Amino acid sequence: MTNTSWHDRAAGLKFDGRAFINGQRVAAQSGATLDCISPVDGRKLVDVARCDALDIDAAVTAARTAFEDRRWAGLAPAVRKRTMIKFADLMLQHRDELALLETLDMGKPIKYSRSVDVPAAANCIRWYGEAVDKIYDEIAPTPDTTLALITREPVGVVAAIVPWNYPMLMASWKIAPALAVGNSVVLKPSEKSPLSALRLAEIALEAGIPPGVFNVVPGYGHEAGSALALHMDVDCIGFTGSTRIGKQIMQYAGQSNLKRVWTELGGKSPNIVCADCPDLDAAVRAAVGSIYFNQGESCNAPSRLFVEASIKEQFIAKALALVPNFQPGDPLDEATVMGAVVDNVQLNSVLDFIESGKAEGAQLLAGGNQVRSESGGYYIEPTLFNNVNSTMKIAREEIFGPVLSVLGFTDLNDAIRAANATAFGLQAAVWTSDIRKAHQTARALRAGTVHVNQYDEDDMTVPFGGYKQSGNGRDKSLHAFDKYTELKTTWIKIV
Repeated sequence: MTNTSWHDRAAGLKFDGRAFINGQRVAAQSGATLDCISPVDGRKLVDVARCDALDIDAAVTAARTAFEDRRWAGLAPAVRKRTMIKFADLMLQHRDELALLETLDMGKPIKYSRSVDVPAAANCIRWYGEAVDKIYDEIAPTPDTTLALITREPVGVVAAIVPWNYPMLMASWKIAPALAVGNSVVLKPSEKSPLSALRLAEIALEAGIPPGVFNVVPGYGHEAGSALALHMDVDCIGFTGSTRIGKQIMQYAGQSNLKRVWTELGGKSPNIVCADCPDLDAAVRAAVGSIYFNQGESCNAPSRLFVEASIKEQFIAKALALVPNFQPGDPLDEATVMGAVVDNVQLNSVLDFIESGKAEGAQLLAGGNQVRSESGGYYIEPTLFNNVNSTMKIAREEIFGPVLSVLGFTDLNDAIRAANATAFGLQAAVWTSDIRKAHQTARALRAGTVHVNQYDEDDMTVPFGGYKQSGNGRDKSLHAFDKYTELKTTWIKIV
């Protein structure tokens, strides 16, 4: 598809900002709406339902009714599997539409919305559908006089609260395992990027997921999100977002019905490059490409780059040669590899971080400015700081923007200590030709995922999540089923 036709498709796209409750599109009961603004050009796309506690209660009631009458949970796993696979197939049939919604709503390049986000989300739905009829329960090794069955059951009503950086993919990571095992779901997308989630609900209904089983309620976090977290009839919350909001949700769970809360939170991932790195060019490409991908709006972005002193100058020179390749462009141009940040609030937040880096003495080598302001959208240059130390704000706090901080080291143990000296523990990486050093460093790094001689390798078969204040529980892989199921023991006396 040409760039002109992407603009033409965008101009002709029909938006529906109403909530999706019990199989129907509905306005917020209050009649209130919020503006859905595209970061591409700052224009308003559509009025979106501003759901509050009344709408949350309606969605939870629909989900509870659907769960109790077992219209979905009571189906054989093989039947749910077929429906989930059809859901994934329909997502791919609507690939261009979903990609456009994702790009217009949060600013990522159409190149990646279409080639990464939609296929990855559909693959997630399909993978959990295919997995659910291949999981066996257990029989405990009890005495001959008894039989003890250990079975998994769906928890009931699952709330999913997801962020704006990967709206469709983050939603899929939550809803796919939750739906596959028979739960009913209430999804609250970010108020900054609700459109693809609302469309997914319609596609799920078309695939055969019954009304009430999958509901989508857009709205602000302090209204819809808090009402969902405090609701007494929600059994479980899967949340991806900031550590600050994750802590609030856990408090709400304690204040209400002690619902289980699973969180995937912030990150400040370290990327350690040793002098014996087996492929320096590959390490440079990974360091630069991973931090600027998705405009730097990734919780696992390797934002702290530790480079051994003897190769640091060479590494930075190679990195600076690549930075111009990531200049922001029109997200609807298929040649663009970095688009707009999600809104003006995020734009100003990133620019403030850049100013703090300069004020604290870091050396700005590239970028640091807002660009393409004439478009009406929100764009920031790829930015690279050198001579950063671990006390600086840009090295301590999650920026969630295209900003790379380079720190040097002479002793690997010092680099590991600095890498671990953070509240976060989502991902990390080490580059070395020494297999013993690689294993020792991977064991020492306190992170849910450690990459060796690469970054961002990904597959549905492996769990994703973090240590410390990067959250608890795991998305992806069979381990995700643990979050959305209860273990039940049934004792039977047989003698």
